[in-house]
Amino acid sequence: MVIPVHDVNPARRTPWVTYALLVANILVFVFTPGVAGSLTGESGLAQLCHLQEFLGRYAVVPRELIHHRMPGLVPTGDVGLGPRGPGCVVGPPGYDKSPELSVLTAMFLHGGWLHLLGNMLFLWIFGNNIEDRMGHLRFALFYAVCGYAASYGFAFLNDGSSQPLIGASGAIAGVLGAYLVLYPRARVWVLVPFLIFLPLRLPAWIVLGLWFVLQAVYSSGGGVSGAGTVAYAAHVVGFLAGMLTAWPLRPGTPPPPEPRGLLFGRRARPRHPW
Repeated sequence: MVIPVHDVNPARRTPWVTYALLVANILVFVFTPGVAGSLTGESGLAQLCHLQEFLGRYAVVPRELIHHRMPGLVPTGDVGLGPRGPGCVVGPPGYDKSPELSVLTAMFLHGGWLHLLGNMLFLWIFGNNIEDRMGHLRFALFYAVCGYAASYGFAFLNDGSSQPLIGASGAIAGVLGAYLVLYPRARVWVLVPFLIFLPLRLPAWIVLGLWFVLQAVYSSGGGVSGAGTVAYAAHVVGFLAGMLTAWPLRPGTPPPPEPRGLLFGRRARPRHPW
């Protein structure tokens, strides 16, 4: 519905953890099997089989996470000839997988450029202020806790699913929930697609509240969305986990300054990047 591009809420310190998460997510995506092949013009069944094996090893699989056991047959990454022609070979797993650890590794995996860039945009805009409020170490722990809460919440609701669950959106949803609690009146510049992209400056409680409502509607099966490929329930759980975790920090949070200036606002403190 709206695309956030900038928040008017300068931070006091450099958000090193947010920067590190951005770089780590981008690097992991670039070196994910299949992505490197698409960048070099190489693609095909071998790349697909390799990607399936990679996701089976490092992505969250709800059934594995809830029942704490791996299936007897998994993609091996090899190409074989079956009754219907060439295909990906399945066989006994040749590796030991920790379902609990896969929640962490899955936070750095993404299904495509749009998936990656959308997540990184929200982290870039809202992550610095939450890291500024919590501190570097607590923010890193908070990010991980929200990601785990989102993955486990989705897995409990889909305990029979064997579809891989990947992406940083559950953890980033927690960042959005914390931002709503700590800075509800901060102004956020957004682009509204109405014939053209119309720039508007809206309070964070409208932008993030609308985002949460849409995730809740889609997770319940309502609305027009690709609910079969997007884990909206994980977004909802991550958002609520972020709100609950940040709530004790809310008392005494100063309101963000209201700078004056051009379209995106002139920063009150030019030395800050936000």
